[in-house]
Amino acid sequence: MTKVLFVCTGNICRSPSAEGVFRHMVEEAGLAGVISVDSAGTHAYHVGEAADPRSQAAARKRGYEIGGHVARQVVADDFREFDLILAMDWENLAALQQMCPKVYQHKLMLLMRFSNEFEEATVPDPYYGGPEGFSKVLDYLEDACEGVMEVVRKRALQYQAA
Repeated sequence: MTKVLFVCTGNICRSPSAEGVFRHMVEEAGLAGVISVDSAGTHAYHVGEAADPRSQAAARKRGYEIGGHVARQVVADDFREFDLILAMDWENLAALQQMCPKVYQHKLMLLMRFSNEFEEATVPDPYYGGPEGFSKVLDYLEDACEGVMEVVRKRALQYQAA
């Protein structure tokens, strides 16, 4: 199984939205049995909380369901368990690099590295803005998750064939 972890600061806006977008893509591709997806935060600010209602509303408008999400913080086992650990911005990538054992550093990347449409390096945090920020985040996530899907699909199909 190929496992993908999306990471933002508090795990209530960007990373659960990315998880919802990517999970939808995985299910549509019929790969739910071979690709696993989760999300977490680098900080414990919102552990145990649902996704931000604005994130839920924006996601729902596009057909993604993230209402069952419960925020969690990155734990040491995540670095061993996941194959790709995708940060939303430079600050979260730096936090992950500080937490992550050297042997797993190669798994850490910015999510927008996989973007095909946008040139931005990071996914902006919509938390302190209005509803348009949550929609823009989904634009970025849909694009970058398509790029992730291209890479992960190849890997998953190689494992299925073996």
